[in-house]
Amino acid sequence: MKNSVIANVSFSFKGEIFNLSMPVDLDAVMEEEENISNLYPQMAESNGIGLYSYEYEMMMAEPIMFSAAEGIAADYLIDGVFDLESFQTAWRQARVMHLLGMIAESEMGIGDLEAHPELKRALTEAYLCGKESG
Repeated sequence: MKNSVIANVSFSFKGEIFNLSMPVDLDAVMEEEENISNLYPQMAESNGIGLYSYEYEMMMAEPIMFSAAEGIAADYLIDGVFDLESFQTAWRQARVMHLLGMIAESEMGIGDLEAHPELKRALTEAYLCGKESG
């Protein structure tokens, strides 16, 4: 399932109102950087605003609001505010469950790990032990 949002920021500069938006592929960002803490530079670049301009400074003074969430991201968007920390935790957990499901299918022919809660717990415990020791 694809996870994405639209980032939006509005600000005024020299009497002109700027309403900027940018799609954010949350899966790509999480896989590449594992966080999406600062979208201002990407927002500026995707909307033709220089990183060393007064427009950029004005833009950074305004909060980024979010809309059109897809995937599990939709569970963490409320009234334009995106709960980034909770999303990141849920995304990582979903990724681990996906990987464990792939292992169960390839090694044991089990297509639905949810139907086998004991196996799910065992694989999760093995993953956590490996994570702690590594």
